[in-house]
Amino acid sequence: MNKSTSTILIGALIGAVTGIVAATLLTRRAEGDNRETAITTGEGLKLGVLVIGLLRAIASLDDKKA
Repeated sequence: MNKSTSTILIGALIGAVTGIVAATLLTRRAEGDNRETAITTGEGLKLGVLVIGLLRAIASLDDKKA
């Protein structure tokens, strides 16, 4: 297994664990508020912008090596 394959596998594992934690938190919040687990449009938009920002930050990590 080469370095890029192991990096992809580790990233996939981290993403899966993050998704499980996010789903658990969303479910707990919905149960606490006695409502369904659906995300509103505004919440979805906020999450999307945050994820795009995170991906841009990860992509620019290599640029700072100079």
